[in-house]
Order: sequence, then structure tokens, then C-alpha cells
Amino acid sequence: MDEARVRGIRGAVTVAENSRTAIITATEQLLTLIAGENEIGSEDIVSIIFSVTADLDAVFPAEAARRLGWSMAPLMCTTEIPVSGAMEKCIRVLMHAYTKRSQSEVRHVYLGEAAGLRPDLSSGSA
Repeated sequence: MDEARVRGIRGAVTVAENSRTAIITATEQLLTLIAGENEIGSEDIVSIIFSVTADLDAVFPAEAARRLGWSMAPLMCTTEIPVSGAMEKCIRVLMHAYTKRSQSEVRHVYLGEAAGLRPDLSSGSA
């Protein structure tokens, strides 16, 4: 494929505690890995949707993207549906970005306990 297209890139990470530091640090690590593994620059990012489990409310994870200098992309945070027995303390990301990669070449990143969420999509970056 020669021209860039918008692709959705998934990722998730878990944190040990509901603290500003834990959420920002884990989200920065996740975003940095997603961007690096997919060769995405800040100008390539169309938007990012962040979701967190209901037990994480110390800070908006979008703040991590702003700290990385991603100040122009629209960012949105939401809460996951509280499904009984679902993984706790989890931050999920759906990044929309321009890339020349095909859908099968996109590398999704799952870290910590979140690596078990989608082993079929994960790049093995856990």
C-alpha cells in the first residue's frame, strides 16, 4: 500500500493502584509503545479514545498524551461498561492514525495483565 490510510490501533494496560502517577505513567508507556511499534508521529494521530474501568478515577488518561506533546489530536475519555468479573484497573486505548500499514501489519499493544485481553491482536509487547 503506497498511500496512508486511517487505521484503528488498540492497546491496553493495567495499573496496580488508582493513583495519578500510576495512571499517567502506564498510559505514557502504552502510548509510546503503540506509536513506536507502528511508526506513528504526533501529526499522524487523528484521535484517541481512552476508556478506564470504574475503579480508576484519579486522573484522565488523556493527560498522558498531552504530556507527550500530542496537543492537537482530539482526545476523549470514558468509563468501560461494568461487566461482572471483568478485568479491574485497566486502561484501554483506541488510537486512530494515518499509516501506510495494512490492517494486518498494524501492531496492537497490550501490557501487564491486559496482555490476556486480546492475544489474537497483541504484538507480544507485554
